[in-house]
Amino acid sequence: MRASTTVIRAILLASVALTQQTFGQQFKNPDNLGPDVPTPQSVVDEMLKVARVKPGETVYDLGCGDGRILITAAQKYDAKGVGVEMSRDIYEKTAARVKAMGLDGKIQVIHGNALHTDLTPADVVTLYFLTSSNERLKPLLAKLHPGARVVSHDYAIRGWTPAQVFKVTSMGVVHVVYLYEVKPHS
Repeated sequence: MRASTTVIRAILLASVALTQQTFGQQFKNPDNLGPDVPTPQSVVDEMLKVARVKPGETVYDLGCGDGRILITAAQKYDAKGVGVEMSRDIYEKTAARVKAMGLDGKIQVIHGNALHTDLTPADVVTLYFLTSSNERLKPLLAKLHPGARVVSHDYAIRGWTPAQVFKVTSMGVVHVVYLYEVKPHS
């Protein structure tokens, strides 16, 4: 049953992505940066691995959903996490989950808009937004400190050259992961 749910989600994601590309990647709410589609755990693992997360670093997950990236970063890499989630429902469930797991000392979940979040403390920022949404986030991402890493699932950041691009297959679906490294500011 779980596998079929994952396949259905993957099909829906592909359908949403195609529809959004066709219609200019726009949402009714101008603050909405993307649909609520979870990143498969195998992709989460690869994203954090390629980001070279170190103990004590701070990982920001924009549109953190159920918190799986933050939870993995805290448990596997001893990192701190900050999740930003716009949906009140999802935020409340994720904050409760983090607390129930005893990770509320390491992970902070913020109910808010990623477009209005100070990302400067981040060592790593993870994204699973559409290309047009990544474009809107570029001014905030450009303020990250040199050496910070941005990892984007499935959607590139236009105008930025990735340090690494790789593919992960999960449940028969190929996911592309882009790693960007912030260079010293000029």
